[in-house]
Amino acid sequence: MTILLALTLGAVIGILLGLLGGGGSILAVPGLVYGLGIPLEQAVPMSLLVIGVASLFGAVPKIRAGQIQWRVMAVFAVTGVAAAFAGSAVNRLLPPAVTMGGFAVVMIASAIRMLSSTESVGTACRADGASAIDWRRCTSRSVPAGLGVGFLTGLFGVGGGFLIIPALVLLLGVQMAVAVGTSLLIVAVNSGAGLFAYLGHLRLDWALVAVFSVTAVGGSLLAGRYGGHVDKARLQRWFAVLIVAVAGLVLIEVLVLR
Repeated sequence: MTILLALTLGAVIGILLGLLGGGGSILAVPGLVYGLGIPLEQAVPMSLLVIGVASLFGAVPKIRAGQIQWRVMAVFAVTGVAAAFAGSAVNRLLPPAVTMGGFAVVMIASAIRMLSSTESVGTACRADGASAIDWRRCTSRSVPAGLGVGFLTGLFGVGGGFLIIPALVLLLGVQMAVAVGTSLLIVAVNSGAGLFAYLGHLRLDWALVAVFSVTAVGGSLLAGRYGGHVDKARLQRWFAVLIVAVAGLVLIEVLVLR
């Protein structure tokens, strides 16, 4: 049963990463803790490892298609790496109940963002009359966003794609197809940094990690190849409802059952 649950969870997370550029990772830690019974101190680095690998593989088709904004990715990655280390350090200081309670709040915020998203593309960071990004004007916006995403990655073991995508599209004016690919690379880098911060504290079930990772990578590659036929807006709405339901269960576990 444990292996079957790991296969299912990995496939779902990988498919959502490939289709939406993020979001699926927010189910990883609750799934590992409550679905597979893995302690939180193991679930967070396991989530970072699996999400990082799946995101990296999922970005391959986007790289081949030229759908990466490399300069944007570099800014988010550089700022996010240091913040991921800080988030990992804070995680080890907090009681598991506090961490999971905060995680549930982040899940609800993520769902609200998904339900309220629009098809519009921001222009605040675009140079006048050009498709290029005006970095002098936008650095003050992109650096705090990168720091915030990196911190959440290290703290909760999430990729942060639910924050990266709206930042890229609505703030920097990156087209959605490019934003998805760019987000996957940012998630991979931030997850790697967060995982590195946990290296001295790793006690993982590597067989379970392998099963989880393989199915997540497979789901991500499959979604990246055939995702053009999926109604992503509808998928995102249903996924948001699922996130709220899972967040509610987490809060009940933390506030009522403990």
